Amino acid sequence: MISPQDSLEQDANHLVEVIDKDNRPLAVLSKLSVHRQLLMHRSVQVLVFNPEKKIFLQKRNQNKLFFPGRWDISARTHPRAGESAFDAAVRALKEELNLEIEHPQLVRELPAGPETGFEHVSLFEVTRNTLPVVPNEDSASEGFYYSPEELTCLVKEFRELLTPNLVILWESGLLVPA
Repeated sequence: MISPQDSLEQDANHLVEVIDKDNRPLAVLSKLSVHRQLLMHRSVQVLVFNPEKKIFLQKRNQNKLFFPGRWDISARTHPRAGESAFDAAVRALKEELNLEIEHPQLVRELPAGPETGFEHVSLFEVTRNTLPVVPNEDSASEGFYYSPEELTCLVKEFRELLTPNLVILWESGLLVPA
């Protein structure tokens, strides 16, 4: 069995593409190096909604390098070097939530900048999910579906319990099904 520390090291060391302002690859470095140097790179984020239009949020595992124990969007990952955003979205759903979703929909791309952690974000969504969501304990300690009203309350009253990314997406009006 892989220890939480080994899992954290494997995740931090996987290779991602450094990109330019036009999302063109420049180099390949470890995810940890890219984050430490604040280099532009890609991320994929997936929003999962149930038929009642509630969004699934995961509570990040305490072993996470960034924002441990905070509530975050449904699933997120960094595409590995050479991996498409779509394939990374499918992988994130499977690895983080044990969801076999074949066709998450790309809804928006956000340019890399300080507000996105220098990540060019490909935002995908799954609407009307009826499959059971089982968070991978290496990624998330728990997860729940939240109504838009409950999410608004979380952001306004308990912001310190949320990842900055979740707050930014909420403030941008992107946490509602397309």
